Amino acid sequence: MMLNASIVIYKNSFDEISRLVGLLRASGIVSHIFLIDNSPQALAYFQTLGCEYMHQTANIGYGAAHNIAFRQSMVQGATYHLVINPDIYFEPTELPKIRHFMNSNPTVGHVMPKVFYPNGQIQYLCKLLPTPFDLIFRRFVPAGWVKKRTEKFELRATGYNRLMDVPYLSGCFMFLRVEALMKVGLFDERFFLYPEDIDLTRRIHAHYRTVFFPDASVVHYHAQDSYRSFSMMAVHITNMIRYFNKWGWFIDKERKKINAQITANNK
Repeated sequence: MMLNASIVIYKNSFDEISRLVGLLRASGIVSHIFLIDNSPQALAYFQTLGCEYMHQTANIGYGAAHNIAFRQSMVQGATYHLVINPDIYFEPTELPKIRHFMNSNPTVGHVMPKVFYPNGQIQYLCKLLPTPFDLIFRRFVPAGWVKKRTEKFELRATGYNRLMDVPYLSGCFMFLRVEALMKVGLFDERFFLYPEDIDLTRRIHAHYRTVFFPDASVVHYHAQDSYRSFSMMAVHITNMIRYFNKWGWFIDKERKKINAQITANNK
């Protein structure tokens, strides 16, 4: 069963991309690796990695770039497609674990493994469907004021030590069933950056299981650019507004129903 992978590049170093390509190849199960480069200038040294390198004439956004690779996977008849950030590290044995799980569970459309920071702490990336407060207004409130709400939103009470069906999984590592993409569609290209993973997971969740799989793990060298840069914060908020314009701001019956079910299942 063919597995392809795509990496979106934006001013990343050759060493970072080369390291990740090496890990994907070392897994022994990745057929094609697509490098979609949104950087201002094409860099010839990326072409030496033996991947399919596609430089874009403009920064078309994260989701739109991955969609180029999705379409290639569909044409090639791939069974699975991995969306992976450049700043991910994993042991090569982890990918076969996830593929085996997907092979054994055909109703699963999307899997995310357990994700750690480099210091070994868990990244809490299993989340309920967000409200405007969770994605926008919370940024401007002291963390201590919303501690309990954040813990509930991130399903922390589960301990992140068991299999869970989750409606919002992080875009840093998305192991996707191509059949699911063909059914629900690709990344929504109206979102330049940030909520495209929420939107896609939510659409897949309506037809397939979207699963947190803690038996496999990766390390994510995560940097929250939108918290460090005013311009990136503006991009973040703009795209979150687009997300809520699509799904509903304060009245979203589907969100309410899904979140209640997930909360009840994970007490």
